[in-house]
Amino acid sequence: MSASEKYVEHSIEHYQQRYNWDCGVSCVLMLLPREQREEFLNNFEDICEDEGFRQSTWTIDLCYLLKRFGIKHSMYTTTLGVNENCRRHGYYDKIIHKDRDRVLRRFDEATSQGIHVRKQSLGYHDLLQHLHTSGPVILLVDATLLVCDLCKHNKLKVEFRRCFGGSYAGHYIVVVGSRGSKLLYRDPAVSARQCAAAARRLLRAHGAAGTDRDAVLVHRDYR
Repeated sequence: MSASEKYVEHSIEHYQQRYNWDCGVSCVLMLLPREQREEFLNNFEDICEDEGFRQSTWTIDLCYLLKRFGIKHSMYTTTLGVNENCRRHGYYDKIIHKDRDRVLRRFDEATSQGIHVRKQSLGYHDLLQHLHTSGPVILLVDATLLVCDLCKHNKLKVEFRRCFGGSYAGHYIVVVGSRGSKLLYRDPAVSARQCAAAARRLLRAHGAAGTDRDAVLVHRDYR
C-alpha cells in the first residue's frame, strides 16, 4: 500500500486565532504541550514583543517560536528572505518596510541559531512521507483558495475569485494527516474541528503567488 493510500492523523489540540494577524502563532500554539501553551498565552504580549514581530509574522518568525519552545523542525521556502514582488499585495505592502530588516536578519542568523532552512519547495510525496513518519506540517496558503470539503468553509470566496479575480491573502494552517486523496488539516480561522481538502486543491492554495511555498516540517509525532 502506498503512502497516499494510508490513513494517518496527528492529534493536536485546536486553537482558534483571536486576531486578524495571529494565524501562524495560533498554529504554533496547537503544536505545544498544554503547559507550554498556557505559558505562551499567559505571556503572549511579552513573548511577541521579545520575538520582535508584534502583530506581523512571517514563516521564519514561526521557526524561531518553535525553537523557543523546543519543537524540532525544518523550513522549506523558495525565497530566503523577502520576496517583495510577490508580497506586494494590499496589507503586505503596508507592513513589508517595517518587517524587512527583522526577516532578513532572522534568515541570516538561522543556521547559527540551530534553525534549518532549505531553499526548496516541498513536494506532495515528501509531504506525505513526513506526515507518515515524522509529524505535522505548517503550510502557508492563499486563504482565498482554501476550501474545506467537510464544512465548505470559504467556498463562496473561492467561487467569487474564480469568476472575478481577487488579491492574495496569506494564511497558515497545520496539515495533520491524510486519508486517501485528501489532506487533513487544522485551520485556526475556524472553530474547533478538523478540515479536509483534496490534496491537489490544498497544494494549489499553497503554491499560489505570494506564499513562496513556505512550509515548516515539525519533527514530533502526535499520534
